[in-house]
Amino acid sequence: MPGPSPLKRGIPAPPAAYPPGPACHRAPCAGSILVALIAACLTLSGCKVVATSEKAQLSKPGAGAAGNKVADPERMAQEVWGAKVLPYLDKKAGPFPEVMALMHSAPESAANTWGHRTTEGAPPVVATRLEGRIVSADLASRAAVVGVDADGDGKADVNVQIGPVIRGTALRDALDFVSFDTFANQIEFAKFGKALNGQVDRTVLSGLPRENLVGRAAEIMGVFPLGNPNETPLVTPAVFKLGAAP
Repeated sequence: MPGPSPLKRGIPAPPAAYPPGPACHRAPCAGSILVALIAACLTLSGCKVVATSEKAQLSKPGAGAAGNKVADPERMAQEVWGAKVLPYLDKKAGPFPEVMALMHSAPESAANTWGHRTTEGAPPVVATRLEGRIVSADLASRAAVVGVDADGDGKADVNVQIGPVIRGTALRDALDFVSFDTFANQIEFAKFGKALNGQVDRTVLSGLPRENLVGRAAEIMGVFPLGNPNETPLVTPAVFKLGAAP
């Protein structure tokens, strides 16, 4: 015959699997789980806890592990070309006749209106747009240029680079959202300037014909450094539209 139950004998019942109390006492807390996961993650090689601010930096075009320094200038040039460079220049560019007139009378005002200066003392680079007719074509070297008459007098008012070799870093230096501090060092900054030149050659200039250019109409948006107002500007184009052959 079974004996009396523990309760009847005055013996307390065994404790429940989870004693009564706050929910955190009955089941593992979310905070405890998070701490455990972080601790486990840190034991694995290559695992890193990334702060929200660092994630934002890493999402920048071409950004690397350093966050606020671009690790891949070529990639950044490709990513910002259509998204930022072209809209910026389109908004900044002034009509070529107005730019040249102010360049002669008040060059600093021209720089402030249509240009950007990378560092103190550096020549400002201005953005401009022009329409005209090609009156000369120097295709003897890989750094080919065409002369464009913008005022109808039959003489070249501007020389425009058509590549494939693009001289200088005017495209890079015209941008106010990129600076030396964006990159790890001067070498990476120079690579970005070269990458932008390569981008305009691939996307704009490589499709231009090399024959029978003289006499054709041209519509150009580009940049050039402000220098001697009596010298013909050398424009690096970001947009180059060629009219029909005469």
